[in-house]
Amino acid sequence: MDEQLRIILIIIVSVSIFGLLVFVFVKNYIKNKINYLVKESKKNKSK
Repeated sequence: MDEQLRIILIIIVSVSIFGLLVFVFVKNYIKNKINYLVKESKKNKSK
């Protein structure tokens, strides 16, 4: 039982870390994309 519990905890921790990394990368990508689109929108309005 202890071996099974250890394996389950390792899987849960690994998936959590992977999910957190994916979340951070996606958040930064979306933030950069939004900033780029806002900058382009302001540039087009000033013309």
